[in-house]
Amino acid sequence: MSDPTVGAPDTAAVPLDLITPEGPVPPRLKLMLLANGQRFTAVVHTLADLGVADVLAAGPRPVREIAEAVGCDATQLYRVLRFAVLVGLFHEVEPEVFALTELAEGLRGDVPDNVRDAVLLDGSEKFNRAFTGLGHSVRTGRPGFDHVHGRSFWQDLEADDEAARVFDAAMTGISRRLGAVYLERHDFGGPRRIADVGGGRGYFLASLLERYPDARGVLFDRPQVVAAAGELLEERGVDDRAEVVGGDFFTDALPTGCDTYVLKTVLHDWPDDGAARILRRVREAIGGTGARLLILEQVVAPMNAWDPAKLLDLDMMVVMGGRERNLTEWRRLLAGAGFRLTHEPEAGDWTVLECVPED
Repeated sequence: MSDPTVGAPDTAAVPLDLITPEGPVPPRLKLMLLANGQRFTAVVHTLADLGVADVLAAGPRPVREIAEAVGCDATQLYRVLRFAVLVGLFHEVEPEVFALTELAEGLRGDVPDNVRDAVLLDGSEKFNRAFTGLGHSVRTGRPGFDHVHGRSFWQDLEADDEAARVFDAAMTGISRRLGAVYLERHDFGGPRRIADVGGGRGYFLASLLERYPDARGVLFDRPQVVAAAGELLEERGVDDRAEVVGGDFFTDALPTGCDTYVLKTVLHDWPDDGAARILRRVREAIGGTGARLLILEQVVAPMNAWDPAKLLDLDMMVVMGGRERNLTEWRRLLAGAGFRLTHEPEAGDWTVLECVPED
């Protein structure tokens, strides 16, 4: 999916940043570039998959050396790199010698804020094919992924170990970057026992437990996902304060006895009926304890304002059948599941929707 941790520029609209020697790209050419965006996707995905950025981390190198290091044909790699230069991804410093650019740094596997795994997910064959079903989604309201692949995205992850590995790696990377944003921006208020529902391998829960050393946590996600959580939690030094529970949040009991429940980038994966079911399960787990629910997601900005959530919303529609929500939609969804917001969350960015049970 489109990396949700990429920040929004200040401009109201973002044109393609392509300048020819004669000046800006003419409107008709820009339109044709938009119509052929699969070329850009294929180039970025291929260069990420080959690991070209890692080879150039130490400095510029001739294309033949790069090709030898990544195991491909030098002539064909040159043609791909020459295309990539057009959009600022790598730079030809002298004939057939290439260097990293700031943009390409994000494809390096050894930098903490890299987006390589997210690029590999977005550019994967299954994601690309799913978007041929965009028209189906628009006409029917159902995910294009299901129409194209004959099963849902979640069923596909169950059946395809490699697809599940790519997805989980991308989600861990996003959790790492997005988690840092949330920890910087929000005071989580000294929780005592945290339930991270749909928390993946536990990266964000580990970060919360590091910040609040007196707190304990429960990680809840699909059994095949949390199976890898123990190693991560041990590496972060919080395994003695974290309980790992595998289950399905639609059918299995959620953790009880917690004062803080976290749903981070979970609800946007689901249409309103599915999201409401998850919220009602959390409400049942809270019972009469007065525990709070923290939803870590986006609130879509109104009208013409630039907002990356409007890009990610297409992934949700086509691939998973979910959606990004504006403030009105959030209030309606929460009220229907027995919650109310305690504040006015910021629109147009990643935010925390702090909720309490409705009396």
